[in-house]
Amino acid sequence: MKLSARLQLIADRIPPGCRLADIGSDHALLPVYAVRHGLASFAVAGEVNEGPLEAAKRQVAEAGEGGRVSVRKGDGLAVIEPGEVDCITIAGMGGALIVSILTAGAGKLEGVSRLVLQPNVGEDTVRRWLLENDWYLAEETIVEEDGKIYEILTADRTTDAPALNEQLYRERPLHDEAGEAVVLTKELLLMMGPWLTRQPAQTWFAKWEMELDKLEKIRRSVAASKQGAAREKEEQLKTVLGRLKEVLACLRKVKP
Repeated sequence: MKLSARLQLIADRIPPGCRLADIGSDHALLPVYAVRHGLASFAVAGEVNEGPLEAAKRQVAEAGEGGRVSVRKGDGLAVIEPGEVDCITIAGMGGALIVSILTAGAGKLEGVSRLVLQPNVGEDTVRRWLLENDWYLAEETIVEEDGKIYEILTADRTTDAPALNEQLYRERPLHDEAGEAVVLTKELLLMMGPWLTRQPAQTWFAKWEMELDKLEKIRRSVAASKQGAAREKEEQLKTVLGRLKEVLACLRKVKP
């Protein structure tokens, strides 16, 4: 069984021997791979939609892993019991949906020590939830696959998470070509990634060039509006665009 580059990176972050729940499992590729390669002793493949649920059941049956992979229908973390698993993966959906799943299923996170999350959009929303709920963002990685760019966030439940997070999101000074200081604020770190900004990969730069293009199009659209609130919104967008461009320019200068 061969996983896509994105799923392989997620699998690489599953602690060996864990009890895994893959939420929104689709074809259950990740749980089957995890039990076959010793990453999980047992896995739950959770799906809320009938089509993917049936596909997951077929995949597990064909792999002969029905004894170690339990395919369950349910919304979010409703498919598991408190204390049943110690690692949860959620991939391939928006950051807001991932946060709503984690929030609604907060009681099911008992005993869970690792979250591996891959939002398609809204990574900052996920980072903020992890920070506010005392999960330490231990690692971030970024990958391009089939013309799309994905970020994978790995978070651990540790007793010293608040202290570690405080250090992780501490403001960091950067310097532009003229030697002027540009501050990488907590808000910018939440948006751009506290780890990803430390040694930014070319893929990360490519992502943010696309994000700048999107924001610029939004700014132009707002600027064309005749509503009174549009002027304030445009100024806010111009400020954000300016800060992002400054950060990108500084990080390009120091990139290894």
